[in-house]
Amino acid sequence: MPKKFTYRGKEIDELRKMPLEDFTKLLPSRKRRSIKRGFTEPQKILLAKIKKVSQGDRAKQIKTHIRDMIIFPEMVGLKIGVHNGKEFIPVEITAEMIGHRLGEFAQTRKTIAHSAPGLGATKSSSAIAVR
Repeated sequence: MPKKFTYRGKEIDELRKMPLEDFTKLLPSRKRRSIKRGFTEPQKILLAKIKKVSQGDRAKQIKTHIRDMIIFPEMVGLKIGVHNGKEFIPVEITAEMIGHRLGEFAQTRKTIAHSAPGLGATKSSSAIAVR
């Protein structure tokens, strides 16, 4: 039997039914204060889009530049395209992401995998056979 997901002792169904004020009490202090200050206009627009999509078609992907948006239980199951500075990275919201920010799941930097050094890069590289 798979283990059910809980966030601070509450299951996902309880979290979805919970009002925003009660949910914020479960969040860490920094995120709780962020919500207490109020949402910015772009965040309000994103929340309106999320409510519209969650009531209707779930297959449609929402695209956003708002990387600092906190993930709420209503967002679970949605696909959100988060901008990383160059392109929109598709993020499938799961229950484990609740309480995190959208930007945490769309990395802005790629990992760099260097190969061998070029000729003349170091003194020892001149000893490498050139083909």
